[in-house]
Amino acid sequence: MKGPSMVSIIGSHSRILIIVSLLTLSMFWVGAVRAQNAAQLPDYVVEQFGQPPAVPKGLLSKELQSAVQVAFVDSMIQSTWGGDQVSALDKISQSNDPRMVWIISDLMRFVSNRELNDVLANVASSLLGKKLPNENHWGVVTDHLIAWDIPAPPDYLRVKRAIFTSIVPGWDKIFVEGDIDWRLVSWGGVLIDDRPYDTTDKACNCIPAADNPEVSSAKDAGWLKDADIVFGVEVNGAYRAYPRRIMEVREMVNDTLGGRDLGIPYCTLCGAAQAYFTDRLPEGIERPILRTSGLLIRSNKVMYDITSSSVFDTFLGKAVTGQLGEKSLQLKQASVVTTDWGTWKKKHPTTTVLLEKYALGRDPDFRNGRDANGPIFPVGNVDPRLPVHEDIIGVVTASGKPVAFHRSKALAALQKGNEIVYENMRLILDAGGIKAIGADGSDLGSHQAFWFAWSQFHPQSALWPE
Repeated sequence: MKGPSMVSIIGSHSRILIIVSLLTLSMFWVGAVRAQNAAQLPDYVVEQFGQPPAVPKGLLSKELQSAVQVAFVDSMIQSTWGGDQVSALDKISQSNDPRMVWIISDLMRFVSNRELNDVLANVASSLLGKKLPNENHWGVVTDHLIAWDIPAPPDYLRVKRAIFTSIVPGWDKIFVEGDIDWRLVSWGGVLIDDRPYDTTDKACNCIPAADNPEVSSAKDAGWLKDADIVFGVEVNGAYRAYPRRIMEVREMVNDTLGGRDLGIPYCTLCGAAQAYFTDRLPEGIERPILRTSGLLIRSNKVMYDITSSSVFDTFLGKAVTGQLGEKSLQLKQASVVTTDWGTWKKKHPTTTVLLEKYALGRDPDFRNGRDANGPIFPVGNVDPRLPVHEDIIGVVTASGKPVAFHRSKALAALQKGNEIVYENMRLILDAGGIKAIGADGSDLGSHQAFWFAWSQFHPQSALWPE
């Protein structure tokens, strides 16, 4: 995710201007927890990140409580960073409590002053018991926290909420209790899209979703080249193409196709376009209108419903907070076929396609450029069975088993006429792309994604071929 520069902590010599004006931290952290030890972690995690530190039990000492107050609270309220803060941070560094690094990590995400960032990184290294590289401090620190599964300190959400909502007040309805691991939530570098429904023609300082986009016939879409990548969706015999060029700019579309309402997120970081049905929901639930929050979880965009302020697990389509989270709302998926425009329109000549204007005059190519050297946001450990950015076709079978199909191998096999079957489903070619269908030909809601993303949100996923 890319966006305007946001500076929350700006420093000059010994004085720091801190925009974050509210940070409450419980002085009585409790919890007899211990990080997973090397024997419990997969070998590939220990090989990449080393052995995790132990997490001490019990309450903080009064001396450490005072240090936390001075370093994390007083410094922000008083907008200063001086000798008292340096001394307090030194005491925290000697505490041997790796849980504190989660708060340090959250602060580092918004720190622009290099000197202060270096100081925080050194403290994080001390608490984690490992000398970390002197580059991308925040990313490296957070990767270790995730990979080692370092527990969060008690009252962590309250602390984190204070930090993040001081930066963007619109996040106040986002950071609430729910079925979500708040340790993994980070800032994606953009602001929240909180525009009301069907007002997406208005500009915003955010990644701008599109509601009810205008479409044209394939014949009238002369602006698209045959080689351009599109995300194809079919509902009740109606076909529509969502050009990647548009989706890389919008990342979220609320649409209607084949008489059904859809919410279509595209996470450029995960290489995943998905299509969720947002109608025919349980009684009393209003149609979710999906927007980009500006937040990430392990490099996957965090989407939310502007109607109820409920946060969704974007990759799983599950509501995890708010009214919809309390009702355990699970959205069903329609398949998304990733292919090229020329093949899609030839196979489905009645298709419609979004108008060029929704690209906002931009022609980004994140998929083939920015992600070349791996995820640009922390993800922690990645299942090593495939390269992190290998394309897979993901689907969940009737038994609830997630399965990832190595796309290039599956495509080659299908083009040779071979059959690919797993439990109740099989893969078929569709306009140059791949989708999964049931034994009765029903759509099973498959989509393409990067391996690192699918394996994170489906950690027990089967992989084809094995």
